[in-house]
Amino acid sequence: MKNLNILFSISLLFWLAGCNTIKGVGQDVQKAGSAIEKSMK
Repeated sequence: MKNLNILFSISLLFWLAGCNTIKGVGQDVQKAGSAIEKSMK
């Protein structure tokens, strides 16, 4: 479980580093939401 938390934290760090602006964060969140919606269909 501890390894999972570390992996999640590192992934989150890289994801946030890839989003240079607030607009970029919004676009990434929107893409993630779209992917979740598609997987649910």
